[in-house]
Amino acid sequence: MASRIKNLNVASISPLAPPSEYLAEIPVSKKVEDLVVRSRREITDILNGDDERFVIVTGPCSIHDEVAGREYAERLAILADELRDTVMIVMRVYFEKPRTTVGWKGLINDPNLDGTWNMPEGLRRARNFLLEVGEIGLPAATEFLDPFTPQYISDLVSWGAIGARTAESQTHRQLASGLSMPIGFKNGTGGSIQLAVDGMIAAQAQHAFLGIDDAGAAAVVQTSGNDATHIVLRGGSDGPNYDAENIANAQKVLADSGMAPNVVVDCSHANCNKDHNLQPVAFRDVIGQRAAGNTGVVGLMLESHLNAGNQSLNGDASTLKYGVSITDPCVDWATTEVLLREAAEVIAGRVAVAA
Repeated sequence: MASRIKNLNVASISPLAPPSEYLAEIPVSKKVEDLVVRSRREITDILNGDDERFVIVTGPCSIHDEVAGREYAERLAILADELRDTVMIVMRVYFEKPRTTVGWKGLINDPNLDGTWNMPEGLRRARNFLLEVGEIGLPAATEFLDPFTPQYISDLVSWGAIGARTAESQTHRQLASGLSMPIGFKNGTGGSIQLAVDGMIAAQAQHAFLGIDDAGAAAVVQTSGNDATHIVLRGGSDGPNYDAENIANAQKVLADSGMAPNVVVDCSHANCNKDHNLQPVAFRDVIGQRAAGNTGVVGLMLESHLNAGNQSLNGDASTLKYGVSITDPCVDWATTEVLLREAAEVIAGRVAVAA
């Protein structure tokens, strides 16, 4: 008999296999485990100033086509190996997309791009893809949105982000405190730096919250805190915040809060006014600041795909162009390659930053 007071707006509830089944079905290889351990340590060393290299997180806004994503990873791995002495390259592998209102929520939520929301398949495909990226030789970065997702995929992730819409969320701050990799907190959509810094402080503390264990059972999760947190500047409603004045302001807020003045800049979103053609402008400005001596500028994020721009899903995946984002617009591979090579040259002091 239906309840008159419970689940009135719930259409269905379907069981989901526990994380342990996914981890057993798609296990981590020794090669990938070593890569994850090493890359997490290297990113942390860069944040601590023990490694003088620069981090660049680059890749599609979201993964919707694993074939195109794999081709991108194969190209990027070659470049990452070539530039590794100066630049540490991490592939952006995003499966969860927070929406301002509604829209496609990512590969985990709707892997078949058709509104069937086959999340068990989405988790399986996400885990498989992360494993493939690792086998290719690249560390992976992702944004954590759903608090249960990390139990299924986080062992394959080397860098994580808490997004602008969730940086103020207690749930996500607690989640970050227990994650095993460095975590970047983005400034709020309105541009607030303090919001992200507060998130960092909260994530470095111990917490207890409700979650699930590897067997999928409801559990109380107690954390010891995550010291490898940092800020990611992505612009806000007032405009970009990648220029030297804004970065100096962010570093002052960090220092005043007792935090290391480490800044990663996201060249997309409000830092390019959602025009992918402006990402290189932000990229080169920030690289120039690093080359001029601001060693607190430790990294960049770039939304990049095989082909430029973006396209609308429109409910029919068969009409999609290959290698083009279905979420935010991206720069193409040719532009990506130029920017990454240029970054390595400028940071190494071999050439001046391009105009």
